[in-house]
Amino acid sequence: MTEPYDLITMGRIGVDLYPLQTGVPLAQVETFGKFLGGSATNVAVAAARLGRRSAVISRTGRDPFGDYLHQALRDFGVDDRWVTAVDDHPTPVTFCEIFPPDDFPLYFYRRPKAPDLVIHPEELDREAIAAARIFWITGTGLCEEPSRGATLAALEARAGSPAGGATVFDLDWRPMFWGGEGGASGDGGASGAAAMAAARPYYEAALRHATVAVGNVDEAEVATGLREPGDCARALLDMGVELAVVKQGPKGVLAVHRDGRTAEVPPTPVEVVNGLGAGDAFGGALCHGLLAGWDLEPMMRYANAAGALVAGRLACSSAMPGPGEVDAFLAGR
Repeated sequence: MTEPYDLITMGRIGVDLYPLQTGVPLAQVETFGKFLGGSATNVAVAAARLGRRSAVISRTGRDPFGDYLHQALRDFGVDDRWVTAVDDHPTPVTFCEIFPPDDFPLYFYRRPKAPDLVIHPEELDREAIAAARIFWITGTGLCEEPSRGATLAALEARAGSPAGGATVFDLDWRPMFWGGEGGASGDGGASGAAAMAAARPYYEAALRHATVAVGNVDEAEVATGLREPGDCARALLDMGVELAVVKQGPKGVLAVHRDGRTAEVPPTPVEVVNGLGAGDAFGGALCHGLLAGWDLEPMMRYANAAGALVAGRLACSSAMPGPGEVDAFLAGR
């Protein structure tokens, strides 16, 4: 086998069609930009922009949008060998509205089923997954079969991960994907409480295999049933992870390690243009810091800065910063 990847992510991929006008309802938007999208994919891009060797496990439709995604991944330096085509389902597209500083509605077109939910366990390269220095999964990957079984099978393969390898569970909560066949593929779906109840057993199963959990307060609530950030972090540690990272928006981020280390880092101020890619930039920078062996506080400050940079830009994947940009941004603050 070739040298292990720094990062392999598994989960959503699609085309983001983002309006080039801000503060305008979608019905009135006249022009859009086309970008590579999908949370797990954006994290791989973010890490690649920071110099890390990354790859994505996902699926597209067998259509021109799928071709575009492969080309975009290669252009960003992300290995696309495990992004395969599905004959029966089109490549998903996602629209958003942009109302800075904090309102960015998303509209997912993933019906009748998104190809990235048609990942089968037998298709996985378990050896590469086990060998990766970091393996990253998302909550969305657990919402429907066969992706759910494939995600849990990939986590089981991580039992053979070399010493020091991290398995990150991005708690990534999209309730509209948890409402049965229709809700998992489009908008609507189950109510928030019912969706959380449906998701929690699968989140608990995944956490038993993860070493790092990262998410905002809503996402942490799905896994733990709690909302106070400190309580969430401690509950996540009790569920098996070594590091719990709870993002709190304007209140900053809390990171708690099983060994007793804690970091509470304030937010990084920025004039927000589009906040949708900030969490993925944070995730890619978190992986960069884990790979570098940084301590909690500088790692959280760096990840916050990467997220802030992307929040100040329109796109997600193409907005991910390089290391020089993050360093300069931190120095300027």
